[in-house]
Amino acid sequence: MAITSAIVVFAVIWFLTLFCVLPFGTRSQSEAGDVAHGTPRSAPSNPRMKRKFAITTMIAVVIWVPMCLAIIYGYINADSMNLYKRFGPDS
Repeated sequence: MAITSAIVVFAVIWFLTLFCVLPFGTRSQSEAGDVAHGTPRSAPSNPRMKRKFAITTMIAVVIWVPMCLAIIYGYINADSMNLYKRFGPDS
């Protein structure tokens, strides 16, 4: 696996993990009791994004390392993801 492939795989895993982590621990402005003028009541009051980025990075690394090892050692390859070859009309 080339370094660019590893970076792309990490970026995909990181962003998917971020979207999973974002809703956890978020309180809306209406729950906190301080709604800022011009914002919806459902907007987060204190999103703590640095903390969420750190958690996202830790989880993404834990997922990324085994995924890269599986790709390097051949457990995951292009043929294993070719569903047409596996379930196509000739099978």
